[in-house]
Amino acid sequence: MRKIAILVLVCLSFININAQQIIKGKISDKKGNAITGANVYIKNTYYGTSSDSSGNFSFKFEKTGADTLVVNFIGYKTYEQSIDHSKLQNLNISLSESTNKLNAVVITAGAFEASDVKKAASMTALDIVTTASSEADLYGAYNTMPGTQKVGEEGGLFVRGGDGYETKTYMDGVLVQNPYSASMPDLPSRGRFSPFLFEGTVFSTGAYSAEYGQALSSVLILNTKGIADKSSTEINLLSVGAGASHTIAREKMSLTLSADYQNLTPYFSLIKQDVDWKKAPESYNGNIIFRKKTSKTGMIKSYLSGSLSESRLAYPNYEIGKKQLINLLNKNAYGNTVYSDMISSKMKIKAGVSYNYNLDNIDLDEDNVSTQEHAVQSVLNFKYFYNDNLLIKFGTEIYNFNYQQDYFDNGLNKVFKTQFNNTLYSSFAEAEIKLSSKFAARIGGRFEHSTISNRTNIAPRLSFALKTSTYSQFSLAYGVFFQTAQNDFLKFNHDLKPEKATHYIANWQYEVNNRLFRAEAYYKNYQDLVKYKFLNAPDKNSYNNSGKGYAKGFDIFWQDKKTFKMAFYRISYSYSDTERDYLNYTTQAAPVYSSKHNAAFVYNQWINKLSCYIGLTYSYSSGRPYFNPNNPDFLSDRTQGNHDLSFNASYLTEFFGGSAVVHFSVSNVLGFDKVYGYRYDGLPNERGAYEAHPVEPAAKRFMVLVLMLKF
Repeated sequence: MRKIAILVLVCLSFININAQQIIKGKISDKKGNAITGANVYIKNTYYGTSSDSSGNFSFKFEKTGADTLVVNFIGYKTYEQSIDHSKLQNLNISLSESTNKLNAVVITAGAFEASDVKKAASMTALDIVTTASSEADLYGAYNTMPGTQKVGEEGGLFVRGGDGYETKTYMDGVLVQNPYSASMPDLPSRGRFSPFLFEGTVFSTGAYSAEYGQALSSVLILNTKGIADKSSTEINLLSVGAGASHTIAREKMSLTLSADYQNLTPYFSLIKQDVDWKKAPESYNGNIIFRKKTSKTGMIKSYLSGSLSESRLAYPNYEIGKKQLINLLNKNAYGNTVYSDMISSKMKIKAGVSYNYNLDNIDLDEDNVSTQEHAVQSVLNFKYFYNDNLLIKFGTEIYNFNYQQDYFDNGLNKVFKTQFNNTLYSSFAEAEIKLSSKFAARIGGRFEHSTISNRTNIAPRLSFALKTSTYSQFSLAYGVFFQTAQNDFLKFNHDLKPEKATHYIANWQYEVNNRLFRAEAYYKNYQDLVKYKFLNAPDKNSYNNSGKGYAKGFDIFWQDKKTFKMAFYRISYSYSDTERDYLNYTTQAAPVYSSKHNAAFVYNQWINKLSCYIGLTYSYSSGRPYFNPNNPDFLSDRTQGNHDLSFNASYLTEFFGGSAVVHFSVSNVLGFDKVYGYRYDGLPNERGAYEAHPVEPAAKRFMVLVLMLKF
């Protein structure tokens, strides 16, 4: 790590740090009244501030060329203006009121929206990257939001008592079948996508719109950026790899090509890992992003990505009493094309198609498991803007999924094949109605038909919102959700019904002057969960839909972008009481991934004099259940609680006429001991007891050093 730090310092010795400019001005409304607390920043950079009590603002920034000044404040339309670098003083900016300002009701139950600065509880791409514990991962950042909990040995999003598979990811309205990278047992996965790819992300913790399906607990909706502002070249040098991208921008189109390579071998040689790696994770990734404006209101977006990764380790399989050599090779390809346009003054169309291919080839000692997945989805949606008080949405989609798995048993010298094909036909309709300035409703439903089980389901969705004061509102939401059984079960029993969850949510929030308080209570009822007698048993009768469960609790969230100058913080707390009888559980119990108490504190600060952005994140999760074969009470033991304090810092400057960012992050700064659960020996010792082995992180800390250059 010291060598990498020296290399970065050598690079910085060439940087010109004296090219800062100062921009000053005042923010007011159309009546000339000063606006306090407006967000003022340079688009797609860290540079910015908030207006003071007189509406004045002032901050330094590095000139990069075609810079754009952005001003936004809740209740007003976002202001954007290209900067004239010869006129940076005494700017007078007047904001216009938004038609959906605070005294108009907004449906909020169950959803947090990020990157849309007009909405509450917003996170930009930079917010995600600078959330200290996220390690620049979308899913890591959202694990600090209420309703979620960290599951350190798996990664992903576990929401309100739901398993990780119950959260689905959508990109520009189409499903991403494999949003996470492939990972080894007891080691967390990461998201495949860079946060900077998106201009907005919506994270719904329950009772979400009828437009989306196939997720029992929650959806993460990713909306990609439009046409790039200007041509540029970016180079990223990391302590774990390197990457580069080049963007060609024209008036009505842009094309971005990018590639990156990661290899953790040098990092693992410096930071000792408590994992017997035979080959540290190594990956190659490439992306093509095309955007084209087809008319004043029309846009085509195309995205294509491909990745190849490989790793090998000796995994201590205590159940069989020896280390098991595991080699993991993953190939993934994902692409989508989405077209949207206004086809009349009141009707908007969105049509999209996506393709997902994933191959996991796993060697288990002398055995081999090869799993291939192909998914194709087509979507056609419409929005009809009847008037200011009525919006009607409807659409249809076809999703075809093909699964094939070949298992080679070396002892038997035989290949066992399993496969299935399923087509899911879906349609939805939903109306958003404003009955008055104080009351609104969203009423809709979703129809789904699965060919593999020949079953049809109808899922109603309802949401209501009532303004309780100028700055507060109360919301209720209800919904029924279905999700096709997991592949590991469906491959043996094609007759399994979709699993079902029913959501009930009550929400109250108060927002004023860039401060937000939010409280939400929920109850989820699970039905038709899959149970089995023996995992991977080829007998279809070993799998059924007799499982059930519930999850109930509440979340509290506080966000403050006003109190501290050029800083914001957020605090979240979640309480979750959940039990289920599923998989091979012998009775209904709290699942192994669940913890009752989860809390997070996130603080970000811009230090203008140092051109530096720092972030701190503290998180806590209470103990989780684990199976102890020495205890006759099923899943009655719990681990210790887990603490984490993470830190990051980003230094901004210039580099040969371009911009540069040096970013450093470290997780678990204080070196807290973390235990996620326990594995037990397959046979008892001489005393008749089964020996326990803790499941812990591969290392106490994870550190990343990045040099990002943009020309």
